[in-house]
Amino acid sequence: MAKCAFLGLGVMGYPMAGHLAAADHEVTVYNRSSAKADRWTSDHKGAYAATPREAADGVDFVMACVGNDDDLRSVCLGETGAFAGMAPGTVFVDHTTVSAAVTRELYKAADTLNVSFVDAPISGGQAGAENGQLSIMCGGDQGAYDRAEPIMSAYAKICRRIGESGAGQMTKMCNQIAIAGLVQGLSEALHFAEKADLDGRAVVEVISQGAAGSWQMANRYETMLDDQFEHGFAVDWMRKDLDICLKTANETGASLPVTALVDQFYKDVQKMGGGRWDTSSLLKRLRALG
Repeated sequence: MAKCAFLGLGVMGYPMAGHLAAADHEVTVYNRSSAKADRWTSDHKGAYAATPREAADGVDFVMACVGNDDDLRSVCLGETGAFAGMAPGTVFVDHTTVSAAVTRELYKAADTLNVSFVDAPISGGQAGAENGQLSIMCGGDQGAYDRAEPIMSAYAKICRRIGESGAGQMTKMCNQIAIAGLVQGLSEALHFAEKADLDGRAVVEVISQGAAGSWQMANRYETMLDDQFEHGFAVDWMRKDLDICLKTANETGASLPVTALVDQFYKDVQKMGGGRWDTSSLLKRLRALG
């Protein structure tokens, strides 16, 4: 078993760190809110540290799942950052969804310290984290990935190295681009069914077994029909991710017209006060339009 640090105990990180402890790894956690870190140690076997540097001292692997580029820099860099406490040969695994640019920046910073940096964003939502069924897409050196993959298996359904540093984040962008279009399509289908006075559940029972079927349909249609939108990834976070996708598309020359349009639809949802609603709330926007 390995000595691990886990930085960030949000809705994803909290259960992920718990799976590491359940797999008998020696886990030290860090969170900006010490109360949540204290609660984690009461729920799981492990310890908590006051700073990322203290958490990273003497461990084999440092995992992070924080909010954005700036949050990731703050837990990695500086006198109290994890890099300052990591011994040569330690592997840093970043599960945050961030830009490929900050990933490559931190990969280079880690390399100068003779530590490894693997970008490993995740998909599967809170349920996937709680059930240990996340999809993990990775970038970085093959050797570092090979060492980290058995550790990540504690909370992974599938884990793959896609390529060099940044490839994991670019793959996560593909994931979010696909989800944006799928959720809008599902929302329009359910809205159309309602306007046509069809039984939405009967409609989904039939079409989900054909070419229209998707994870979003199987896992979100009932709550959508019931006008419940507190069951997954928040609109505020989706807009953060789509902003990364659209900026990267401008850099690479990719055309993302549907993604850009759905991003604006999510902006409308935010204006409705739905920033913390889950991403399936695109249906609520359509209902509000009449």
